[in-house]
Amino acid sequence: MTRARRLTVLGAAAALAGSMVAIPAAAGSAAPPRPDAARGRATAAPEKSPVAVGYGGAVSSVDADASAAGISVLRKGGNAVDAAVATAAALGVTEPYSSGIGGGGYFVYYQAGSHSIRTLDGRETAPRSAGKDLFLEHGTPLPFDQAVTSGLGVGTPGTPATWDTALRTWGSRSLGQVLGPARKLAADGFTVDATFRQQTADNEARFRDFPATAGLFLPGGKLPAVGSTMKNPDLARTYGELANKGVGALYDGALGRDIVRTVRKPPVRPGSTRRVRPGKLTAADLRAYRALSQAPTHTRYRGLDVYGMAPSSSGGTTVAEALNILEKSDLSRLSEQQYLHRYLEASRIAFADRGRWVGDPAQENVPTKGLTSQRFADSRACLIRDDKVLTSPLAPGDPRHPKPCGSAGKAAPTTYEGQNTTHLTVADKWGNVVAYTLTIEQTGGSGMVVPGRGFLLNNELTDFSFAPADPAVHDPNLPGPGKRPRSSISPTIVLRHGRPVVALGSPGGATIITTVLQTLVNHLDRGMPLADAIAAPRASQRNAAQTELEPALWNSPLRTQLEALGHAFKPNPEIGAATGVQRLPDGRWLAAAEKVRRGGGSAMVVHPN
Repeated sequence: MTRARRLTVLGAAAALAGSMVAIPAAAGSAAPPRPDAARGRATAAPEKSPVAVGYGGAVSSVDADASAAGISVLRKGGNAVDAAVATAAALGVTEPYSSGIGGGGYFVYYQAGSHSIRTLDGRETAPRSAGKDLFLEHGTPLPFDQAVTSGLGVGTPGTPATWDTALRTWGSRSLGQVLGPARKLAADGFTVDATFRQQTADNEARFRDFPATAGLFLPGGKLPAVGSTMKNPDLARTYGELANKGVGALYDGALGRDIVRTVRKPPVRPGSTRRVRPGKLTAADLRAYRALSQAPTHTRYRGLDVYGMAPSSSGGTTVAEALNILEKSDLSRLSEQQYLHRYLEASRIAFADRGRWVGDPAQENVPTKGLTSQRFADSRACLIRDDKVLTSPLAPGDPRHPKPCGSAGKAAPTTYEGQNTTHLTVADKWGNVVAYTLTIEQTGGSGMVVPGRGFLLNNELTDFSFAPADPAVHDPNLPGPGKRPRSSISPTIVLRHGRPVVALGSPGGATIITTVLQTLVNHLDRGMPLADAIAAPRASQRNAAQTELEPALWNSPLRTQLEALGHAFKPNPEIGAATGVQRLPDGRWLAAAEKVRRGGGSAMVVHPN
């Protein structure tokens, strides 16, 4: 999740030794200078801009410090993979409620030399002891908030393995080298903004029940002040340990033992009345973890090649299916109402099929090729009518045996998925591109900081279905031993004749899919510049009775026009928070981020021009 959505942290009575420290800013200074440890002088925090154009490579993320970390690696000759890991590690400092080494994610990489796309599935995994009843007590699903703040929701972290695998396979720098900017940022601190403070305040009650969390994020037992400097020396030391010992320190070392201890014996404040259930994670689960290298999803759209993340994420298949459904509609010529109607209906259909068919392919028979085929999309597109709205929940189709306008069983509603994560997009001077989305699930994850280590643990296992939405319909997303919960993360790279056109992604839980889909259509079909396609007001239909609308659409005549067709809406103040990069015809890179959502993003290039 971005800083604008960061969870508020529970304040503890006193900061623990070595915890994050808030240093008051000078009066009247919104962005105080930070000490430069190497030179003994102050450095100003980098400025935020939602658009940057130039040469030498580009980085776009939600945070200026994180984007600057990636740019610094590119300037020193690192490639896009090196810079992506550096940016992600910095987000672990400045976006600790949305990302970090206690979580996981999905990494999509375009290699310019071979004109090929590869991906890494760094999704967290359930303990090998987990069964379908992981979140059931006496046959009844646990209340969601109790599952979130528990050891039960914590999966084996995949982020460190993703970084290590990406660097060893495609990078040009060591893990220790690319962690350098983030280590310095953790040690020197970053400037607290209104978003960070609000996210801390939003979860204050929860975080106060964990002394390590409160000590880290509520120094002196208080919310951090806007304009103060937040330091995290514990995380700086943890990054140092990973730099010196490698990721084995987490998967088969002292750091891993600390994680297991935290999960199995949650460090709850004495006297707390909160029931925090222990988890089942073991050292053997950590040792068994691997980031999976796999082929991307692929579909053709308007003569372009669109690549995304294959299952265990549903992002690539669902975006591809929706694009394929829209392929035969000339969206560039439609009115705004007609375009939005078809976009919403395509999304509704694709989500119906996602819910029935997509889960962890290691344990479920996922028909990925069928879901991304034009033949299947055509069999589903015939459901769309220009004068009438489909009814949700819509029954799924069968991608294995497509039948025109046919279904393959009962309809089931889309299950809930947390909306908090963060995305970064990177390109380098050689033309390599990375789209990388990483997360700890809920803003603030499980709420549990590993004592003395400076990072929060995920609650990613709550992305499993606790129980089938409909007992009569097979649910491919129930928990299982070593299983990866289904995700909606959708890092996407679009090529033309083997060369990059645009790359993008977003946070936002299940709204990630609709954010990426709508941004692509805005840019590729409606002709919007990338920055405008990202900024445009969003609508999200996920096979639900009501479509979510951002305020600009909610307050627009378009809402009334769509309601006349039968659409039903509910407001959502903010949907997604995308970042992207685009290769311009003259060879320059354009980096684009949000202008307003979640506090605005940060786009940078190595050599502005």
